[in-house]
Amino acid sequence: MVYELGILYNRTSRRKYRVKKKGRESQMTLALLPPKMDFVFKKIFGNEKHPNILISFLNAVLNPSDPIKSVTLQDTTIEKEYLTDKYSRLDVRATTDKGEHINIEIQLDNKYNMIKRSLYYWSKLYEGQLESGNDYQKLARTICINLIDFNLLNHDKFHSVYRLKDCETHEELTDIIELHFIELKKMKHVKHADEVKSKLEAWLHFINQPDSEVVRELEAVESEIKSAKAELIRLSGNKVERELFEKRRQAMLDEASALAFAEEKGAKKEKLEIAKNLIQKGLDNGFIVETTGLSLEEVEATRTKM
Repeated sequence: MVYELGILYNRTSRRKYRVKKKGRESQMTLALLPPKMDFVFKKIFGNEKHPNILISFLNAVLNPSDPIKSVTLQDTTIEKEYLTDKYSRLDVRATTDKGEHINIEIQLDNKYNMIKRSLYYWSKLYEGQLESGNDYQKLARTICINLIDFNLLNHDKFHSVYRLKDCETHEELTDIIELHFIELKKMKHVKHADEVKSKLEAWLHFINQPDSEVVRELEAVESEIKSAKAELIRLSGNKVERELFEKRRQAMLDEASALAFAEEKGAKKEKLEIAKNLIQKGLDNGFIVETTGLSLEEVEATRTKM
């Protein structure tokens, strides 16, 4: 397994942007922070000062017949201890004007638990609405939106939506549970904004490559994307915000390194077990080295211990 950590580094090209500091605007050469990072994503989409950004994104994802008009954000502050805790989650949580409860999570690497993880967090969000003695009828529609930077599902669609349905008739039982999986790597590359087919695609291009020519063209026609890009530029040019970003980036790198080490350790144990079986069958060291990938010294040590 390879953990793709590149997005945690600043790989975008450096460009000149107009940044406001202490009430004055000046030009700075910046490499934009990556919106795929949960810290940056929450700063943009979970921003109480710019609710239009989240409203636009949710309408693009959910495509409701009656568009969302307002949202109430929860847990908008990001405590410093959360940044350095490699197991903490920096999700965007909100309630819409229709009373829907929504959680947005962004995940960069595949921990092979995404579906069960999403169901678990959906259940906590759903159960959390009910206080002791409350009527079940008060439970509201609950939606989990998962933005993931790896391939999860066995089809080419980048956006998949799941609800509870009858297995034979496909009759929908209820829309109170809804899970979205948006696979960012399945987005097709385009060169110009006129190739972008939907508002959701426009948002995903911003999340994937905020400094691209496509996004610069989209800013001219999509006011919310222009607002999101302006907030991203502000974050990228702010010394304090960049320091917080670096703390979060380091915590995520530590987590990925720990996972990679654990997997490597497990793979080595499995190889040693295979070597033992081959030794018991009377096979020579050369064959075992070639088969398992272990060193000759490791195979000899294993043979000695048996």
